Parts: sequence; C-alpha cells; structure tokens
Amino acid sequence: MLDVPYELVEHVSWPIYARRRELGTRWRRLGCFKQALLALAHLRKNETLPALTAGFAVSTTTAWRYVDETVEILAAWAPGLHEALVGLGEGDFVITDGTLIPTDRIAADEPYYSQKHKKHGMNVQVIARPDGTPLWFSRALPGRTHDLTVARAHGIVRACLTRQILILADRACQGAGATVRTPYYGHRELPEPYKRFNRVHARLRAPGERAFAQLKQWRILRRARCSTNRIGTIVAAVHALLTCGYSG
Repeated sequence: MLDVPYELVEHVSWPIYARRRELGTRWRRLGCFKQALLALAHLRKNETLPALTAGFAVSTTTAWRYVDETVEILAAWAPGLHEALVGLGEGDFVITDGTLIPTDRIAADEPYYSQKHKKHGMNVQVIARPDGTPLWFSRALPGRTHDLTVARAHGIVRACLTRQILILADRACQGAGATVRTPYYGHRELPEPYKRFNRVHARLRAPGERAFAQLKQWRILRRARCSTNRIGTIVAAVHALLTCGYSG
C-alpha cells in the first residue's frame, strides 16, 4: 500500500519515459509506471530495497538502479536558489530555517554530530513563503555546521540582499546583518517594544515549520540509511514532488 495518488505516480512516469527515449532504451524489466511506483515507495515508506524487490520481481541491484535514476530525474526539477526567488523583491519577506536529517553514523563521525539535536545527521536549510510553502531547500551539509555558516555558504543572505527581500530567521542567524531579522535575546529584562517584536516575529515565522513537516512526510528523510552524499539529491527530489501539488 502506498499513500500517494495515482496521478502522482503517472506524473513521475512521464520524465522516466522521456529519459528512456533519450537513452534509446528498448526494453527493461519494469515499465515506466512501475519504476516510478518503486521509487516513490522507497522514498515515501523508507523500506529497504531488498524488502521492495519481492513485490516488483527484480533484483536488488536493478531496484537500486531504478531508484537512483528516478531520484536524479526528480532532483533536476527542483528550482535553484535564484530561480526560487523570482517574483519576490522589496517589500516581500521569506522564512528561513534549518533542520537535521538523521543518519546512521557512528560516534567517530564527528562532523555529522549535531550538539543541538544530540544525534548524527545532515543540516538542510529551507526558504519558505509566509504561508510555509517551501520555495527552496539547500544541499545537505554535515550536522555540526552552524545554521549561520550554512546560510552564508549557500548564498541565502547575499541573494535576498540583492533583491531586498526580508529574511525572518531564528537566533542562530543573529549577526548575519543585511536583510536578516532575528529575535532579541533575553526574556524578562527586555523592554516591552522588544518583547512585542519577538512575539510578532515568532508568529510570522511559525508557518515555516510546515515546510519541514511536508518534507519529512517522506519517511526516507526521517532517518536516512543512504550515503550522506545522496541526501541533498533526495531532498531536491522530494521538493520536486512537493511542487507537483502533493504535500503529503
């Protein structure tokens, strides 16, 4: 059982068909529709490939090749940073936030250990509309990377400054400058205007959590068992699925 609509599977099968035509493929074990179904089942349910192969009557190697090809095709649909900001400009604002994609790492893999989340994983940033609709997801960096470092490395601050787009971020991005706005530190000792600013800031940023909620409806991103080098591609592939109008 797969809780995605038939139309989504059909939508994914068309670019697979186009890729096969481009490569001149004459025959494969699975048709385009079943290849799309196999890949979506893997992404949606996070089942191991050996568990999936029994239902599709293919080898684990073939299943891996089909999933990898489909993920690459989907990831190519995902918008880049500058493409995602088209249509936005002075007077608009976006929400930026980070999340950890947990991975199966060992204690020795220090770069992947996040002190904030107390687990190993990869740091992914999002830029979302005020209603929480994701516009862009970054490539994944090791979990211990600070959110501000990630935002600068991906060019988020510079890209929004160029367009004069206001960025609402959490305290992790304090000191970013440019058009980034973060809450004030402190609680009881803050003057009332600062407290009011923090309340408004928190209310405006709250919908940004929806972007990651939609992303992690695809269970492969709740605990990734793949190589850390592939997580960014999988995030881009899932984002492409979200832009198809299916949020999960």
